[in-house]
Amino acid sequence: MRLQSAILVSILLVPSRVRVSAQDLAPRAYLITPLYANVITLTWSFYTGGLNLNGAIPVTGATGTYNVPVLSYYNSFSFFGRSANITASLPYAVGSFSGDVLGTNRSIYRSGLLDFSVRFSVNLVGGPAMEAPELAKWKQKTILGASLKVVAPTGQYDGRRLVNWGINRWAFKPELGYSQRWGKWVLDGYAGVWLYTTNPAFYSPPLPKSQTEEPVGSFEGHFSYDFKQRMWASLDGNFWWGGITALSGIRNPVTDQTSSRIGATVSIPFTKRQSIKVSYSDGTYIRFGGNYQNVQVAWQYSWLGRRPW
Repeated sequence: MRLQSAILVSILLVPSRVRVSAQDLAPRAYLITPLYANVITLTWSFYTGGLNLNGAIPVTGATGTYNVPVLSYYNSFSFFGRSANITASLPYAVGSFSGDVLGTNRSIYRSGLLDFSVRFSVNLVGGPAMEAPELAKWKQKTILGASLKVVAPTGQYDGRRLVNWGINRWAFKPELGYSQRWGKWVLDGYAGVWLYTTNPAFYSPPLPKSQTEEPVGSFEGHFSYDFKQRMWASLDGNFWWGGITALSGIRNPVTDQTSSRIGATVSIPFTKRQSIKVSYSDGTYIRFGGNYQNVQVAWQYSWLGRRPW
């Protein structure tokens, strides 16, 4: 039973580790918005699929199904005359996972908070800070931006439990973003890297051990088309690599990730301040980790605030 439990946790911890890594698909992440713009977003994400463990442990038929509602708040402002914004997100997850461990089917259910994240973004070229009337006359050409996303270890975690939604460590993602517009067509490309601190209490019977993870590089691309104001559709894709883990200083090369996803996104406004965004994505190549189909629906409510002075 101890061996089965140890193997099972290796399966079930994969989705949370990979999810925080590089699977995000976020078209128009460096979009210029007017000063003092505020957006509240409620997102529901559904994941279902399997796990590719690359022969690391003797497990077959590893699968998972889980839901992740997320509450996010976005605010735009001027940063030394450049357009900038900050986004804070708090996710919650509910799901179940199962797998055949040494011929015995095992399953588990978990619900709880995931890790809180915050992202700061600033446009470096082609994106001056503008109020709404000025932005209405502005035409995008080439935009270069930079961002930093920080994930704090606030999610559900207990080093004595088999499955945790939190990763019990800090994660940082510096990123550079490029956006080019030709009429109604927009091409976006982002390049970044995930950096992780140490998890001091990774589940490893009989006692938790220290786990580290090497950086994970990521590239993301989007090609979108405007049907009308605030209504657009996008083809999305990404690729990520790296992330070899080590337990108590012993590296496990099998955990090296070389994977990609592809998908599509549609954004539809239905009032002056509200819109719905729907997206779908699936793994195209997963060398190690979660190979999930994902459906996501997001409701957004936006408004303009006032000058802070």
